[in-house]
Amino acid sequence: MFKITDGDFNKQKYGNECYLANWPMLYILENGKQAYIGQSNHVIDRMAQHYHSLDKRIFKKVHFIYSSKFNQSVTLDYESKLIQYIAADELYEVRNKNAGMADKEYYRKKEYDEKFQILWRSLQRAKIVRHSLEELENSDLFKYSPFKELNNDQRTAVEEIIDSLKQEEDQMIVVNGMPGSGKTIVAIFMMKYLKDSEAFREKKIGFVVPQTSLRKTLKKIFKSIYGLKASDILSPADVTKKYYDILLVDEAHRLHQYKNISYMGPFKACCERIGLTTESDELDWILHQCKCPVLFYDEMQVVGPSGIDVNRFRRKMRIEQSKRILTYYNLITQMRVKGGNDYISYVRQLLSGTVKEKKIFRDYELKMITDFKKFNERMYQKEGEVQLVRMAAGYAWEWVSKKNKDLCDIEIQGIKKQWNHCTEGWVLSEEAIDEVGCIHSVQGYDLNYGFIILGDEIGYDADEKCIIVRPERYFDQNGKKTAKYEELKEYIQHIYYVLMTRGILGTYLYICDPSLKEYFSQYMDVE
Repeated sequence: MFKITDGDFNKQKYGNECYLANWPMLYILENGKQAYIGQSNHVIDRMAQHYHSLDKRIFKKVHFIYSSKFNQSVTLDYESKLIQYIAADELYEVRNKNAGMADKEYYRKKEYDEKFQILWRSLQRAKIVRHSLEELENSDLFKYSPFKELNNDQRTAVEEIIDSLKQEEDQMIVVNGMPGSGKTIVAIFMMKYLKDSEAFREKKIGFVVPQTSLRKTLKKIFKSIYGLKASDILSPADVTKKYYDILLVDEAHRLHQYKNISYMGPFKACCERIGLTTESDELDWILHQCKCPVLFYDEMQVVGPSGIDVNRFRRKMRIEQSKRILTYYNLITQMRVKGGNDYISYVRQLLSGTVKEKKIFRDYELKMITDFKKFNERMYQKEGEVQLVRMAAGYAWEWVSKKNKDLCDIEIQGIKKQWNHCTEGWVLSEEAIDEVGCIHSVQGYDLNYGFIILGDEIGYDADEKCIIVRPERYFDQNGKKTAKYEELKEYIQHIYYVLMTRGILGTYLYICDPSLKEYFSQYMDVE
């Protein structure tokens, strides 16, 4: 179905096939290290244009991809796909910019999506790419790629924000979005776009990631992407060392206050460095050190007293609105979870005790397993089938293995587990499949399946028909020492909301509290 032919870009020799002059085609320019992917209806003319472009003179060879079934809608779509996957494959450093990357609908697209796998296998046989599509789709470099195709509301937000940044320097932008709506993808896409753009060439631009584990992952990814650098990724503390024109702040709900944190000394030093007191928080550092902050925020993902809760956030936005232009954008389309927005809403209802009727999600597995041995075995089974399957839980067990690696932290029905041995990069570590992740090791990451343990710190009052929490069974000391009952209940609900929205293909639950198990069993399939 696909014909791949090679040409000598240096000598401008490409062959005499008639389709090279006038047919929709794809091409890959490369020099063994770098690659540029494109499409054209007139590839010979396009090669002449590239040859006279200085930035393309680095290339030696070209691979042409022809199919009698191609039309321009297909080649535009396949061009975007090839850029995404070849960038994640890492055989070549992809030199493309990401302007114009968007999810495109066209006639018989589903058929062509399936045929792309055939094309990819052809490229593998030609040794132009290395890894399978399945391997790449489970990689962080693919999941957090700046070459992702954007959906309509993502693309609209990016285009409007970029236009606004070109026109007005001193402003504030807030992008709201539920889990899986693509906040991090949009932020990374924008970072690449800004770094590639001549209009922003002289601007100091940084990408702030409050979460240590995700920061380490993104540093590694930025190091692999042409035009980006690991040093572009900043901690909140890094922001206090330099003034910026634009700061993209991912997971702004994970910024901290001077409250219930383990680094009070460094926090105080950062405040003093920029002339603030500890009454300020990490969001204040960003507002103080930047002409234009772009904040990506989800009020439902604040999981402890040190976070920037919605009331604190809104109060600061009202103050900022009196100083500079403030614009809000909403990402409303669910991109991660195959159950879509309906599933996200259903999780909120389950955890708030307000669900009224059972829902079945055609493309998503939501199940409860009552036997922990079976729950554990199913996790390993799913890992063998699709990989990137992890078990995670709320803070219902002490972390005793932190001091003694020979001890287990969690024991259920005779099966013993330890908490995540690390926070940074835990999801992709070899040990992760045998451990249980906490909120800080999985928030911000995608899984294929989440196997979530709801511990005894959350329960259900059958008489009052409401969700309850048990502070004495909650073992995150920093998470509860200043929290009143209702605050702690909200944090615990938020933790499980985040955990239950990690899985792309499904979520399996094991529930410790008998009453909560009974309540949930009315609203999902039980094994």
